[in-house]
Amino acid sequence: MNKFLKRVFLPSLLATGIFSATFVPAKPAAADDKLLEDAGIGAAAGAVTGIITNNDSVFTNAINGAAAGAAVNAANSGRRNKRDRNLAQDVGVGAAGGTVAGTVTNRKGTLSNTINGAAAGAAINILRNNKK
Repeated sequence: MNKFLKRVFLPSLLATGIFSATFVPAKPAAADDKLLEDAGIGAAAGAVTGIITNNDSVFTNAINGAAAGAAVNAANSGRRNKRDRNLAQDVGVGAAGGTVAGTVTNRKGTLSNTINGAAAGAAINILRNNKK
């Protein structure tokens, strides 16, 4: 019985030890405590930009902006100084988030989705860099 236990359980224990030593210490990417605030800023910016570009409804533009705001938050969550943001990065990440959100929600007007996301990223950057 002792040999049987060694042959059956030792390889699985060894595999479990290697797996946990390799993958458990890796810290997953996570948003910070300002996620909902950034999503709200993005939603407001997306709604206003959607009215200006006359693209779809205010609700879907707000969803697009909120997704862009969440993407900008995730891109900046690892920074030590949260006020030290890069405007070009926030605009680019917001534009990408808005484009992807527009594709997922089946909206037409890829350029308008990109503009909504970029505006959300710019609004978050401006508001976050000015907060003391």
